[in-house]
Amino acid sequence: MQSALMRIVLALLFFALILRRYDGQMFEEWCIADEQTPDDELQRALDWACGKGGADCKKIQPHQPCFFPNTVKDHASYAFNNYYQKFKNKGATCYFNAAAMATDLDPSHGSCKFEFTPDV
Repeated sequence: MQSALMRIVLALLFFALILRRYDGQMFEEWCIADEQTPDDELQRALDWACGKGGADCKKIQPHQPCFFPNTVKDHASYAFNNYYQKFKNKGATCYFNAAAMATDLDPSHGSCKFEFTPDV
């Protein structure tokens, strides 16, 4: 009985891994600012992400590909995603004190590309 249960569990794990690897697009996830979060809260979370959080925020600086649209929400979305992609495999989350949310829709626009890092 126990060995049959173990075989079923192993088969399910194997199936889950196959399904996950089947299509690289299937489980892509980005982290963006929640549109309902006030700008002052987004700014605090953005400051943390680009500072102590360790996100690379060079692309949201003037004359860089993600500077426009020049809004707190758009800059926060880029910074939140950069942080999340950089550290999610080390346990980071897309939370930012409830200022962020996960999406399966690529938020990239024009020459501004939001990174995606596959889970390991």
